[in-house]
Order: sequence, then structure tokens, then C-alpha cells
Amino acid sequence: MPFAIVGAFWGAVVAWHYHRLGLTLTHYDARGHLVVARRIADSITPGWQQIGAVWLPLPHLLNAIPVQIDVFYRTGASGVAISIASFAVATAAIAWIVRRVAGSAAAAVAGAAVFALNPNVLYLQSTPMTEPLLLATTTLAIALLMAAVHGDGARGPGRAASVVFALACLTRYEAWPVTAAAIGVVPLIRVRQGRGWPGALGEAARLAVYPAVAIAAFSVFSRVVVGRWFVSSDFFVPENKALGDPVMALKEIGWGTQMLSGSLLAWLAGVGLIVMVVRAIARREDAPAILPLALLAMAAVAWSAFSEGHPFRIRYMVPLMAVEAIGAGVLAGALRSAKVSRGIAAAVLALVAYELRPLDARAPMVLEAQWDRPNLAVRARVTACLGAPGRGEKIMASMGSLGHYMQEASEQGFAIRDFLHEGNGDIWLAALDYPRPYADWILVEEKAEGGDMLAKIARARPTFLDGYARVCEGAGLALYKRR
Repeated sequence: MPFAIVGAFWGAVVAWHYHRLGLTLTHYDARGHLVVARRIADSITPGWQQIGAVWLPLPHLLNAIPVQIDVFYRTGASGVAISIASFAVATAAIAWIVRRVAGSAAAAVAGAAVFALNPNVLYLQSTPMTEPLLLATTTLAIALLMAAVHGDGARGPGRAASVVFALACLTRYEAWPVTAAAIGVVPLIRVRQGRGWPGALGEAARLAVYPAVAIAAFSVFSRVVVGRWFVSSDFFVPENKALGDPVMALKEIGWGTQMLSGSLLAWLAGVGLIVMVVRAIARREDAPAILPLALLAMAAVAWSAFSEGHPFRIRYMVPLMAVEAIGAGVLAGALRSAKVSRGIAAAVLALVAYELRPLDARAPMVLEAQWDRPNLAVRARVTACLGAPGRGEKIMASMGSLGHYMQEASEQGFAIRDFLHEGNGDIWLAALDYPRPYADWILVEEKAEGGDMLAKIARARPTFLDGYARVCEGAGLALYKRR
């Protein structure tokens, strides 16, 4: 509890810092997540289908009601509050895991500090992004699972772990391999503790029920909404140099991890993770110490994406900071001597002070989030061409590429229901064939990743824009008005 309280206070202070700098919503995905939550009610066709099927639903469901309040939607404050709470939970869970494995309060402090002082983690918890909720649910689920397998198999912690894993699986895809790895290793732990295989496998099967139901339910939802069980392509242009090269993709992950925290800290954390493996193998009572390594499986999603050509994003490695913090903390308590642990923990904290600057304006994640910032003023001039909102005129735009713009336009008073987008089902499909009866304006992203779907349709079928005149452009956007 003390770690959670301190984490919440610290997270709020940092979030206010980034708010004052105007960086809360500079990342386009931060705006996009607000749009998905808002459009459940604010849409030409409101309803459950607006949750979408590319991003997982839990973050948007949690924010769906608060974000209907304009001030929360325009500032992202409700989403930030969820992120701060998630940061506090993750910090406390990491400290608990380290204390359980290392048996040292000083080591727990060191591990929590490695996580809570990382500027990249701190920036993300100051935004409405979904990584903080992923970190909270996965670390908490691992902590609950450790509590369950350290005991006699009591159903309480085990059932709670299963539920939290299910929530994680509805937050981000990185949780899917983490859940599979953590639950998959439970039978090995139980057999190591002297249980029989039938009972061990039965326990793992019970743990897997809720996550399996969550993933199956989402797949059915995806099938109903977009006609596919799982959307895994068509939302990026393959341009990564690791395309078709799994080894290069792995190197990119390793490089990104070191850039986020510093090489020395990353290597020391790796040593700590090795200590956990050795300890789990050497002593039967320490077998559950292997469970936190399941968090390494978060890298599987980035590795797969980079191998398929997904553009490199440093953000995809930020979730690995949780397992890095656990490794560094465990290393601090590796010798199980209170005096020695305090000394090593002090050394880890000194290294944290050397390599991590919590409010570093040049931190990789902070810089990556500002890639699109120079375009904001230019896009505002395009928005001005639309005139005053509230006249009932509809703007056709692809939410897949311009969701962030729709949130930006709220500053000038535009609602999501002023836009015609993919979530509007048959109306959108009809407009793709012949937009004039449905759209007073057409907004096209012509440059980013080769242009959005409307740009590609206009290139392949020039008659698509017949009856429209190009009236404004800037930052890759082109605005057409119906004649």
C-alpha cells in the first residue's frame, strides 16, 4: 500500500508537469484512444459496435462514460487518471514481487525505483495511452499468481489472478503471450513442489478459463463488427528494415530496451533475471520465482510486428521496463543478507540516479510522442476552412488515419458525430461508392504511410471526387468541399 500511495502521488505530479508543457496529447494514439471511447455515444451511429476491433476494448470501456464530458475529452484528463492509477498499481506490484523473490525491503525499494523513475514510463502514465493499464494488470496478475502457487493452491488468489489476466488480455495484445507463459509454467512449478501432473494440469486449466473466455469473446466481437476473427494487417505500411528478418527484429528490441533505461541498468537487470532462474531451479521452495519472467513475453508482439515490417516504435519496448525493474530489484537482494542487500540496493539507486532522469525532455518516448507536433498548427488552419461547427454538415474522413485529428477538431467545437467514418457501417460503405449524398466535405490524408484509404480510392478511381472542389491543404491533409 505505501508504494501505491507514493506512486499515485508521484504519478500525478509528473502528469501535471507534462500537462503544463502541453505534451499530454501530443502522441496521435493518445488522441485516438479518446476518440474510440467517446464515439460509443458520440457518433452518427452510436452503440456497442463503436468499440471497434483493432484496439482491445477495456481501456475504452473504462473511459467511455467520463470522456463524454467535453473537458475530459478535450484534455484527456479522465484517461490520464486511469493511467496514473495503473502506474500506482504497477509500482506496488513490482515492489511486492521483488520482496517476495528477494526477501528484502531494500531490494523492493530499488526495484520500484527503477520502474517509477524511468522517464519513458512516467511520460506514458501522464497520457491516456493503454500501456500503463497493461503494466498494472500484468504485474498484478503475476503477483496474485505467485501468491497462489506459493501457498497450497487456495482458490482465492488463483481465481483473482485468472480474472486479472483476463482484464489484461482485453487491454493490449502483449498480455496474451504473457498470460500463456505464466499459466503455462504453473504445472512445472507444481510438479517441482511435489504435486502430481493431473492436479497440476487441472490447476493450470482453471487459471486459463477467464483469459480464454475473454479472448474468445473479443474474437467473436471482431467477427461481428469487421467480419474477421482477428485484425492483424492492413493498418501499417511494411517499411521496417527487419522485414522478414527475425534476428534483426530481436536486435531492434534489445537496442530499444537499452535506449529506454541505459545499457548498464539493462545488463544488471538481465543478471538479476538469471539469478531468478537459478534460484527457481536450485530450491524447490523458490520455484515460483520463475513466474515474473513471463513478462518478457511482452516482447513477442513487437518481435512479430517488426518481423512483418511494422515501423519501429520505441513505445513497444516500454512495457519491458517492468521486468527490467524486477530483475534489478532481485539482483539487489540476491545474497539474502539484509546488510548486503541494503548496500547493493543503494548501488542500484545510485545507478538509477546516473542513468535515469525522471523528467528528461530528451527521453526517447517523449521525443517519439512529439513527431507529429509540428503539424498541429497546420492542421488547425485546415480545420478553420470547415467554418463553424453545428450546421449539420458531415465530414467524410478515415478514422484509421485521422482519428487523432477528430479529437484535435474538438478544440474548435466539432463532435465525432460531425464525421462520417468507418464505424458508421453501411453509410460509410455507401459513401465509398458515391459520397455526394452523404458528405458535405471529404478530408483526405495524402502523405502518411502512402496515404489513407480515401487517398488510395481517389488515385485508383478519380471519379470518386467528382462534384467536390479542393479548398484547403496542409500537413498532408487535403480538404474537399461539395460543390
